[in-house]
Amino acid sequence: MKFNPDADLDTSGVEDTRGSGGGGGGLLPGGMIPVGGGIGGIILLVVILLLNGGLPGGGGSDEPAAQNTAPGNLSSCETGKDLAANKDCRFVFYQNSIESFWAAELPRRGKKYTRAPMRVFSNSVNTGCGPATAAVGPFYCPPDKRVYLELGFFETLQTDLGAKGGDFAEAYVVAHEYGHHIQNLYGILGRIKSREGPTSDSVRSELQADCLAGIWTNHATTVPDKSGKTFITGLTEDDISRGLDAAAAVGDDRIQEKTQGQVNPESFSHGTAEQRMRWFKTGLDSGDMTSCDTWSARTL
Repeated sequence: MKFNPDADLDTSGVEDTRGSGGGGGGLLPGGMIPVGGGIGGIILLVVILLLNGGLPGGGGSDEPAAQNTAPGNLSSCETGKDLAANKDCRFVFYQNSIESFWAAELPRRGKKYTRAPMRVFSNSVNTGCGPATAAVGPFYCPPDKRVYLELGFFETLQTDLGAKGGDFAEAYVVAHEYGHHIQNLYGILGRIKSREGPTSDSVRSELQADCLAGIWTNHATTVPDKSGKTFITGLTEDDISRGLDAAAAVGDDRIQEKTQGQVNPESFSHGTAEQRMRWFKTGLDSGDMTSCDTWSARTL
């Protein structure tokens, strides 16, 4: 993934609260993110199991996973050149590119775009959906219209969920959460009723967010900053492979196999590894939002 060193970065939509003490104890009610949460909800069970001795058949650890407690430093990311001194600036690249794409795409389709800040936190955070801890993973909170991101999650994605990782794996996760924001703007999240099952509303929502992440990916190397310079100048086949790999790593079947040793489709909430990859690729190949109608799709 190639970032443009000449790009002008905008940190007004990135809230870096790491090292500020966080806020709120405990998890969201029931230990889950409300529908619209995205990647985070399915990760929670894995993290809890790991903190209590590891996955079935695995070594595990008696020590809680270390959380990212570095003080916030994203406000210093003013241009692409700042990435050389501060690797965390890549998250500003992701956020700027994704929001800039949707801010142009939705009005082109006759829909007003409303900005959604990305809040980077450590340990815990208070949200319009209730207090959350880092164990929840990335999520989108509809009342806040915010994406919440704890950077330590990406280590969990690799070490505990077996993903290859890399810059584009991170970008896929952020784009997925912004996919939920697009759904929220269209009123889609409000129609979700069924939360579990292979064809549940929750699964359809998550797969659509994957597809919307693919839509952005299709256009990622052409999205300009305010002065017309592209944020991202190149994506390789390896980048796309890592994005697909990350999507597969958070499939319901993969998670259940790791945590329970068996797969129970009736408790699916996010879709299988194959489905998540396929819908991401659907968006990637088409670059068109109309290809992401998981709600009327007979086969997910």
